[in-house]
Amino acid sequence: MAGESEVLQELQAREAIRDLVLRYCRAIDRKDYAALSALYHPDAIDDHGAMFKGLAGDFIAWLPEMLEAMEATVHSVSNHLIEISGDTAVGEVYCQAYLRYPGEEGMEELVVGGRYLDRYEQRQGEWRFSYRKIVADWNEIRPSRTDFKGPMFVGAATGADSLSDPSAAWFASDGGVSADH
Repeated sequence: MAGESEVLQELQAREAIRDLVLRYCRAIDRKDYAALSALYHPDAIDDHGAMFKGLAGDFIAWLPEMLEAMEATVHSVSNHLIEISGDTAVGEVYCQAYLRYPGEEGMEELVVGGRYLDRYEQRQGEWRFSYRKIVADWNEIRPSRTDFKGPMFVGAATGADSLSDPSAAWFASDGGVSADH
Protein backbone atom coordinates (compact mmCIF):
# COMPACT_ATOMS: atom_id res chain seq x y z
CA MET A 1 0.00 0.00 0.00
CA ALA A 2 1.29 3.43 -0.91
CA GLY A 3 2.26 5.72 1.91
CA GLU A 4 0.57 9.04 2.59
CA SER A 5 3.39 11.05 1.01
CA GLU A 6 3.22 8.95 -2.19
CA VAL A 7 -0.54 9.46 -2.43
CA LEU A 8 -0.09 13.19 -1.86
CA GLN A 9 2.62 13.35 -4.55
CA GLU A 10 0.35 11.58 -7.03
CA LEU A 11 -2.57 13.90 -6.25
CA GLN A 12 -0.31 16.93 -6.68
CA ALA A 13 0.96 15.58 -10.00
CA ARG A 14 -2.59 14.95 -11.25
CA GLU A 15 -3.66 18.47 -10.32
CA ALA A 16 -0.57 20.01 -11.95
CA ILE A 17 -1.23 18.06 -15.16
CA ARG A 18 -4.92 19.04 -15.21
CA ASP A 19 -3.91 22.67 -14.70
CA LEU A 20 -1.42 22.35 -17.55
CA VAL A 21 -4.18 21.20 -19.92
CA LEU A 22 -6.52 24.03 -18.85
CA ARG A 23 -3.76 26.60 -19.30
CA TYR A 24 -3.22 25.26 -22.85
CA CYS A 25 -6.87 25.99 -23.69
CA ARG A 26 -6.67 29.49 -22.25
CA ALA A 27 -3.36 30.32 -23.92
CA ILE A 28 -4.42 29.17 -27.37
CA ASP A 29 -7.79 30.95 -27.20
CA ARG A 30 -6.22 34.20 -26.00
CA LYS A 31 -3.39 33.88 -28.54
CA ASP A 32 -0.96 34.15 -25.65
CA TYR A 33 2.00 32.48 -27.32
CA ALA A 34 4.42 33.20 -24.46
CA ALA A 35 2.10 31.42 -22.02
CA LEU A 36 1.65 28.58 -24.50
CA SER A 37 5.40 28.19 -24.90
CA ALA A 38 5.82 27.83 -21.13
CA LEU A 39 3.61 24.71 -21.18
CA TYR A 40 5.95 22.61 -23.34
CA HIS A 41 9.42 21.30 -22.63
CA PRO A 42 11.95 22.74 -25.14
CA ASP A 43 12.29 19.38 -26.94
CA ALA A 44 8.54 18.61 -26.95
CA ILE A 45 6.69 17.49 -30.07
CA ASP A 46 3.25 18.68 -31.14
CA ASP A 47 1.38 16.50 -33.63
CA HIS A 48 -1.68 18.09 -35.22
CA GLY A 49 -1.59 15.62 -38.14
CA ALA A 50 -0.99 16.90 -41.67
CA MET A 51 -1.59 20.45 -40.47
CA PHE A 52 1.55 20.45 -38.28
CA LYS A 53 3.93 17.92 -36.76
CA GLY A 54 7.23 18.92 -35.22
CA LEU A 55 8.86 20.71 -32.33
CA ALA A 56 6.37 22.51 -30.12
CA GLY A 57 8.38 25.73 -30.45
CA ASP A 58 7.93 25.58 -34.22
CA PHE A 59 4.22 24.83 -33.73
CA ILE A 60 3.85 27.93 -31.56
CA ALA A 61 5.76 30.03 -34.11
CA TRP A 62 3.39 28.73 -36.84
CA LEU A 63 0.17 29.35 -34.88
CA PRO A 64 -0.19 33.13 -35.38
CA GLU A 65 -0.41 32.68 -39.15
CA MET A 66 -2.98 29.90 -38.80
CA LEU A 67 -5.06 31.68 -36.15
CA GLU A 68 -4.93 35.10 -37.84
CA ALA A 69 -8.10 34.41 -39.83
CA MET A 70 -10.02 33.15 -36.79
CA GLU A 71 -12.53 35.56 -35.32
CA ALA A 72 -12.96 33.33 -32.28
CA THR A 73 -11.68 30.04 -30.91
CA VAL A 74 -12.88 28.17 -27.84
CA HIS A 75 -11.11 25.02 -26.70
CA SER A 76 -12.94 23.00 -24.03
CA VAL A 77 -11.80 19.81 -22.34
CA SER A 78 -13.64 17.18 -20.32
CA ASN A 79 -12.77 13.56 -19.54
CA HIS A 80 -9.10 13.39 -18.58
CA LEU A 81 -7.49 10.03 -17.96
CA ILE A 82 -3.99 10.29 -16.48
CA GLU A 83 -1.55 7.45 -15.76
CA ILE A 84 1.49 8.52 -13.75
CA SER A 85 4.79 6.68 -13.44
CA GLY A 86 7.31 8.68 -11.42
CA ASP A 87 8.24 11.86 -13.29
CA THR A 88 6.41 10.84 -16.47
CA ALA A 89 2.74 10.41 -17.29
CA VAL A 90 0.45 9.77 -20.22
CA GLY A 91 -3.01 11.16 -20.69
CA GLU A 92 -6.07 11.14 -22.89
CA VAL A 93 -8.14 14.34 -22.83
CA TYR A 94 -11.49 14.67 -24.59
CA CYS A 95 -11.83 18.06 -26.26
CA GLN A 96 -14.10 20.21 -28.36
CA ALA A 97 -12.79 23.13 -30.35
CA TYR A 98 -15.03 25.85 -31.76
CA LEU A 99 -13.55 28.02 -34.52
CA ARG A 100 -15.30 30.97 -36.23
CA TYR A 101 -13.72 32.33 -39.41
CA PRO A 102 -14.61 34.01 -42.72
CA GLY A 103 -15.76 31.49 -45.33
CA GLU A 104 -16.63 31.83 -48.98
CA GLU A 105 -20.24 32.82 -48.22
CA GLY A 106 -19.83 34.65 -44.91
CA MET A 107 -18.73 33.65 -41.43
CA GLU A 108 -18.49 29.91 -40.79
CA GLU A 109 -18.12 27.80 -37.69
CA LEU A 110 -16.11 24.63 -37.35
CA VAL A 111 -16.73 22.49 -34.29
CA VAL A 112 -14.32 19.60 -33.81
CA GLY A 113 -14.64 16.84 -31.25
CA GLY A 114 -11.68 14.70 -30.47
CA ARG A 115 -8.98 13.86 -28.00
CA TYR A 116 -5.47 14.86 -27.11
CA LEU A 117 -3.06 12.02 -26.47
CA ASP A 118 -0.40 13.51 -24.22
CA ARG A 119 2.91 12.65 -22.65
CA TYR A 120 3.85 14.77 -19.66
CA GLU A 121 7.18 14.99 -17.89
CA GLN A 122 8.14 16.60 -14.65
CA ARG A 123 11.52 18.27 -14.96
CA GLN A 124 13.01 20.46 -12.27
CA GLY A 125 9.77 20.11 -10.33
CA GLU A 126 7.49 21.31 -13.16
CA TRP A 127 5.06 19.26 -15.26
CA ARG A 128 4.94 20.16 -18.97
CA PHE A 129 3.99 18.55 -22.24
CA SER A 130 6.68 16.41 -23.84
CA TYR A 131 4.39 15.18 -26.64
CA ARG A 132 0.87 16.19 -27.71
CA LYS A 133 -1.13 14.46 -30.48
CA ILE A 134 -4.61 15.41 -31.66
CA VAL A 135 -7.12 12.70 -32.58
CA ALA A 136 -10.19 13.97 -34.48
CA ASP A 137 -13.38 11.99 -33.79
CA TRP A 138 -16.02 14.19 -35.44
CA ASN A 139 -16.60 17.67 -36.87
CA GLU A 140 -19.32 19.97 -38.08
CA ILE A 141 -18.97 22.94 -40.44
CA ARG A 142 -21.88 25.36 -40.62
CA PRO A 143 -22.73 28.99 -41.37
CA SER A 144 -22.27 31.17 -38.28
CA ARG A 145 -25.40 32.60 -36.69
CA THR A 146 -23.51 34.48 -33.98
CA ASP A 147 -25.39 37.61 -32.92
CA PHE A 148 -24.58 39.70 -29.83
CA LYS A 149 -27.40 42.20 -30.44
CA GLY A 150 -30.09 40.52 -28.33
CA PRO A 151 -31.21 41.86 -24.93
CA MET A 152 -29.31 39.10 -23.17
CA PHE A 153 -26.01 40.66 -24.28
CA VAL A 154 -26.67 44.37 -23.65
CA GLY A 155 -23.96 45.58 -21.29
CA ALA A 156 -22.32 42.16 -21.09
CA ALA A 157 -18.60 41.83 -21.61
CA THR A 158 -17.62 40.06 -24.80
CA GLY A 159 -14.60 37.85 -25.20
CA ALA A 160 -11.53 38.64 -27.24
CA ASP A 161 -8.95 36.34 -28.79
CA SER A 162 -6.13 38.30 -27.20
CA LEU A 163 -4.89 39.54 -23.87
CA SER A 164 -7.52 42.29 -24.12
CA ASP A 165 -10.06 39.63 -23.10
CA PRO A 166 -11.82 40.54 -19.82
CA SER A 167 -10.19 37.54 -18.12
CA ALA A 168 -6.72 39.12 -18.40
CA ALA A 169 -7.64 41.99 -16.08
CA TRP A 170 -9.66 39.60 -13.92
CA PHE A 171 -6.64 37.42 -13.19
CA ALA A 172 -4.27 40.42 -12.95
CA SER A 173 -6.37 41.69 -10.08
CA ASP A 174 -7.76 39.36 -7.46
CA GLY A 175 -11.03 39.03 -9.42
CA GLY A 176 -12.90 40.66 -6.56
CA VAL A 177 -11.99 37.86 -4.14
CA SER A 178 -10.91 40.27 -1.41
CA ALA A 179 -13.74 42.78 -2.04
CA ASP A 180 -16.41 43.12 0.59
CA HIS A 181 -19.74 42.06 -0.93
